Amino acid sequence: MASTATDGSSRGSSPRARAVASTATDGSSRGSSPRARAVASTATDASGADCTPRLPVSFELFPPRTDAAALALGRTIDRLAEVDPAFISVTFGAGGSSRARSLTVLRYMLEHTHVEPMAHLTCVGSSHLEANRLVREFLDAGITSFLALRGDPPADADPDAGIGDLGSAAELVQLIHRVQEEREPFAQVGVPGNPGASRIRARPRPERVAVAAFPTGHPRSRNLGHDVDTLLAKEIAGANLAITQLFWRADDYLGFVERARAGGVTIPILPGIMPVTTPSRLARLTELTGVEPPASLSIDLEIEPDAAGQTELGIAFATRLAAEVIAGGAPGLHLYTFNRHEAVLDVVDRLGLRTDRFADERNTAR
Repeated sequence: MASTATDGSSRGSSPRARAVASTATDGSSRGSSPRARAVASTATDASGADCTPRLPVSFELFPPRTDAAALALGRTIDRLAEVDPAFISVTFGAGGSSRARSLTVLRYMLEHTHVEPMAHLTCVGSSHLEANRLVREFLDAGITSFLALRGDPPADADPDAGIGDLGSAAELVQLIHRVQEEREPFAQVGVPGNPGASRIRARPRPERVAVAAFPTGHPRSRNLGHDVDTLLAKEIAGANLAITQLFWRADDYLGFVERARAGGVTIPILPGIMPVTTPSRLARLTELTGVEPPASLSIDLEIEPDAAGQTELGIAFATRLAAEVIAGGAPGLHLYTFNRHEAVLDVVDRLGLRTDRFADERNTAR
């Protein structure tokens, strides 16, 4: 199974898996949407050569629950770092339930790789004081990029109860910037060419403050326009990047970006994609997100008897989806890893997005 996830081949997979996978690796636009095919036609020059520059990739991890999982995650981080990702984000439990483990993973990236770590933060269960203290703790540790999320209350919580002092991701974005400014005292600097004059020195801001976007609509949104308005409010609050929830159809992402741009959103919107390699994981993701996958993917995974074949189907589908949104103008690619590097790196390789020349010596010398 591991070999099919790392070398890009379909050896060991069933005929069905190989047939489906071929559409994701032969450069064809079969099965892609009309919108994606129209934009994809502009990705080559007059001679037919590919002139698309390498796009940034990024990954998401969650903190390990056991010591053994922590060791495995360290190896996964090292492998992900070899492809020079723009950043790697680490999830964070509601109310700080996994704070120590999340911070350990983030510090590992700071100390052992060249990768920019991004900390998830949620509003759920936090007072203003607790959120302020937590942001300061991450900043003091050297973490300068954040993904600000409203978060969902626990399943057994009163749906009418508040989630905490911070009522929205936009408020959390504002708090992150405010804490950063409070850590840097005001100072005056001279004005070049004007002896005796001075001005207040600009204070550093967090590297990235990202927020979530929902191409198929947030469960609490009144309509698709509400999702755009919410994203715009986050940008106005200080967000400089958006990362989408999982989606399964390129037009869902491309259409959302079009609506967002028409609504005034200007920040980059990264498509979030996960190679789903088992029927059980697909079912679980559907339950968690409420976003129904294509029936063809569900059926193909369900009837494929071979684990390697299922892996190939999931990687091929993710590769094809990523290729369509990249052809449609996506500014990068954010891959949900489920704490495994094999499948996501296979997607990166099939898309031609790998570069090893920036690999950190501390990772490659092992």
